[in-house]
Amino acid sequence: MARLEPFFPKSHGKPRVDDRRVLSGIIFINRNGLRWRDAAKEYDPHKTLYNRWKRWSDKGIFAEMLIGLAADHGEEKTVMIDATYLKAHRTASSLGVKKGGVDA
Repeated sequence: MARLEPFFPKSHGKPRVDDRRVLSGIIFINRNGLRWRDAAKEYDPHKTLYNRWKRWSDKGIFAEMLIGLAADHGEEKTVMIDATYLKAHRTASSLGVKKGGVDA
């Protein structure tokens, strides 16, 4: 987390909730595929998490973090494989078909 501190926006005026804790909550939500409200028990208020996620996404702060972390890596050529997949609901294939068949 110390390597990410330079990428956090500066605080102006009123003291804010700790950025490291907010980032940890955002990662928790995204990793587990939860709703924002589900993190309120362990992390800051869900509204704070969502507002920071939205504001930081719009400003490109997450992209800057990833570029900064990748720059410190040292490898010139890296190959990445994305192993994510999505499951479709069993009725998803029939959404475009009208009741009674294709010709009905």
